[in-house]
Amino acid sequence: MKRGITRLLLPLTGLLLPLVLNSCGANSGQDDRNKMIVSVRDQKMLLLRDGKPVKSYPISTSKFGVGDIPNSNRTPLGRMKVAKKIGGGEPAGAVFKSRRPTGEILKPNAPGRDPIVSRILWLTGTEGNNKNAFRRYIYIHGTPEQYRLGSPASYGCIRMGTHDVVDLYNRVGTGADVYVIRGSIKKTQTQRSYTASR
Repeated sequence: MKRGITRLLLPLTGLLLPLVLNSCGANSGQDDRNKMIVSVRDQKMLLLRDGKPVKSYPISTSKFGVGDIPNSNRTPLGRMKVAKKIGGGEPAGAVFKSRRPTGEILKPNAPGRDPIVSRILWLTGTEGNNKNAFRRYIYIHGTPEQYRLGSPASYGCIRMGTHDVVDLYNRVGTGADVYVIRGSIKKTQTQRSYTASR
């Protein structure tokens, strides 16, 4: 009987082991290879991997400006990190309330609604000028109001398009750096990399 069970489980173990390793590897440890630069001036996010540009996304920061005062609805500046990732496996457009999926799914630019959708990357501050970010619930998250991307429109968070935030979520892990800057993102000729002007 034991020999029969072993013969049955061994092929399954061979199939499952790569899946287990892949799923753990994506989220285990700290992501020190990816970095996001969010420009308030450009209303864009640049994703870098190992210092090289990977992708640029239109975003929206706060319509109330920048800062970290509690209840200000402003977007904090400076270096933060991805503390938690929420929503993996949910469909694009899934609506979240208190970081839990409600079961509702919204299409991009659905009229009259502006909930958090698709994915949440919850940020924590690393500097004095953004120390309140985590307890202020500052996220990178999806918005159904995609027509407003490219201009300040949020209540403190960094908004992204429904599918863009899913793409970003799949590329970065917890611990990845997020730099929110006032200035523009500029390409340097010398390093074939991107730097941020403050």
